[in-house]
Amino acid sequence: MDHLVADFVVRPKDEAEIIEILKVCYEHDVPVTTRGAGTGNYGQAMPMRGGCVMHLKHLDQVTHCEPGRVIVQPGCLLKDVDAHCIAACGHELRMFSSTWATATIGGFIAGGSGGVGSVTWGSLRELGNIIRLRVVTMEKEPRILEFTGEELARVSHAYGTNGIITELELPLAPAYDWTHCFVTAKDWDRAMECADALANENGILLKIASVYEAPTAKAYFQRVAPYVADDDHLIGLMIAPHNMEGFLTWMGRNPDMKLIYRSDDHDWARAPGHVFEYGWNHTTLRALKVDPSITYLQVRYGFPDHFRLVNEMRAAFPDELIQHLEAIRMEGGKIGFAGLTLVKFTTEERLDEIVKAHEAAGALIFNPHRYTLEEGGRQHADPRQLDFKKEADPKGLLNPGKMIAWDDPDWDYAKMYAYPGMTKAPESA
Repeated sequence: MDHLVADFVVRPKDEAEIIEILKVCYEHDVPVTTRGAGTGNYGQAMPMRGGCVMHLKHLDQVTHCEPGRVIVQPGCLLKDVDAHCIAACGHELRMFSSTWATATIGGFIAGGSGGVGSVTWGSLRELGNIIRLRVVTMEKEPRILEFTGEELARVSHAYGTNGIITELELPLAPAYDWTHCFVTAKDWDRAMECADALANENGILLKIASVYEAPTAKAYFQRVAPYVADDDHLIGLMIAPHNMEGFLTWMGRNPDMKLIYRSDDHDWARAPGHVFEYGWNHTTLRALKVDPSITYLQVRYGFPDHFRLVNEMRAAFPDELIQHLEAIRMEGGKIGFAGLTLVKFTTEERLDEIVKAHEAAGALIFNPHRYTLEEGGRQHADPRQLDFKKEADPKGLLNPGKMIAWDDPDWDYAKMYAYPGMTKAPESA
C-alpha cells in the first residue's frame, strides 16, 4: 500500500474548518479520508483514491466530564481521555484498544470493535457502549447531525465512509489502580478455563483476560521470558485491587495454576509494564519484532462452542497457528473468545485456506488482510450505513474504495473483493 498517497493533508482546528474543507472538496470532487493516529491495522485510513487526508490531531479536547460519561473531540488520545477523566471525576473509559498510549478516541470508535475492557463490557456495537456521536456530512452544504440509540449504527465502525465524527459522548466506569497479573499453566485447556472461569466470576472485576499458547511468552515477550519455560501457556489479567483476595482464593482452589507476577508485589528485575500491552493486537506486534514473517487472523469463537472451536483449529494447523485468545462478553452476557491467532505465514493461498477452514467450522473471521468495511467485519453489507452514505455523501467522496456496498451493490460476498485500482506497488517504490 506504499503507493497509495494523498495529494494534500489538512489539519483543521475546529468543526467550522472541517465544514469549510468539506465544502471546497465537494465542489471540486476531491476525495476526503479522515485520519487519527493511524494505529488501525485494516487499512481503514489509507487514501485509496488520493485527494485529501484530513488529520484531526488538533481536535483533542475533553469538553465535558462527569461520573459515568465524557464528551470528547475525536483527536484526543485514549490515554489523555483517561487521564483527564480520572483527575476530574475518578472515572475512566470502559474499553480501549491496546494502542491506548498512541491511538485517538475517534479512530477507535470509527475503526474498532472492542478491546481492553470487553471482558466486562462487550463490544462497542452493544447497547450503552456509545451514547452519542456528532457527525458532519459531505454535501454541497454540509449538515451537522447527532446520533443516539438505534441511529448510532449508521456511523459507528464505518471507517469514516459516510460522515466525519466531530464529537463523541461515551460512558465511563469507576477508575481503579488495576493489579496486573501473569499466571502460567502447563495444560492448554486449563489455561483457557482459567480466563473463562475468572471472566465468569460474578464478584471479580476484570479489565482483561488474555490467553497465550506456548511458546508465545518465552519466544516473544522479552520481559516475561526469564520467568517462564518453553511449554508454559500464559494468562494475562487486570484485576480490580479490591478483588485480589477473591482472585487469590480462586487461585488456591486451582493449584495447577501458578501466579508468577502481580504488579503490586513482585521481585522482577524489570517490571513488564501494562498487561494490556501484551494483549489484543500488541501480541502480534511483539511477535513481529522477533519474527517478521509472522502474521495473524482475527477470529470470533462464540459461546457455547468457543472451547471446541479453538481446539478444532489448533488440531487442524498444529505447525502453523499459535493461539492467542481474549475473553470477551458476547451477546446475552455470555463469555466467549476473540482470537487474534498468530500465523506462521507461507503463501497468500495457504492463508486463504486457513481462513476458509475457520469459517467452515463456524469460527467467524474478521479479516485483517482485507481493507474493505464489510470484509473486516461480518462479511455482508450494512444497509443502515449504505443508506446513510447515499444521504450524507451523494458523490461518494468520503474514504472511497472501502465500502463494497457502495462500489458494487451486487457483489457476491462468497468471492474475494479487491478494489480495482489496488495493484502492487512497483518494486522500486
